[in-house]
Amino acid sequence: MGIFTRFRDIVSSNISAMLDKAEDPEKLVRLIIREMEDTLIEIKASCAGVMAGSKKARRQLDEVQSRVKYWEEKAPLAISKGRDDLAREALIEKRKYSDRADALEQELMEHNALIKEYQEDIRQLEEKLGAAREKQRMLVHRHIHANRKRRAQEDIRRADSSEAMFKFEDLENRIERMEAEADLVNFGTKPGLKEELENLSTDEEIEQELQSLKSSLAGKEDKIDSE
Repeated sequence: MGIFTRFRDIVSSNISAMLDKAEDPEKLVRLIIREMEDTLIEIKASCAGVMAGSKKARRQLDEVQSRVKYWEEKAPLAISKGRDDLAREALIEKRKYSDRADALEQELMEHNALIKEYQEDIRQLEEKLGAAREKQRMLVHRHIHANRKRRAQEDIRRADSSEAMFKFEDLENRIERMEAEADLVNFGTKPGLKEELENLSTDEEIEQELQSLKSSLAGKEDKIDSE
């Protein structure tokens, strides 16, 4: 496939439509980008060759135009010296270089036109390449997101499995046993001095409240009996 055939196919192609139909979009977009990069390199190399040819034609044109001017100036000089034969030869040389200058000017125009075409081709291809690279970036991002989502779903399924629930229940039972063992550490031990004194104080308050309650009830009964 020639460079311009490839270029036309790439520029006219709808990358999004191609990727939608592809079984492996990431692989396809990599191939598209590689093809674009190779084509771009070839077009730039061709453009550089034409630009070099244009510069060479410009140098030759400048040289030829200087020769045209030289012989143009020599013809009147020969006539003034009575040398019509030399004037005739000078005009023949002038005509020869003038024809060469016309041909170089035409060649230079063709080179410049071709350079413009190459530059436009490069611009279009670089736009397509930029779009393809952006598509690749999006596909890679979606691929990473899909993998993370898949791993998360797998973790959820594993967490919901009976084996995982059994492990959680076993861990919960072990923690409950540890808590029970901690409660049994001080079970049955005698209270300390401070605790005994606090208990005595509490017992005395309760006794006083109990006696007050009994006295109040007894007073109410005596009042009822007297009536």
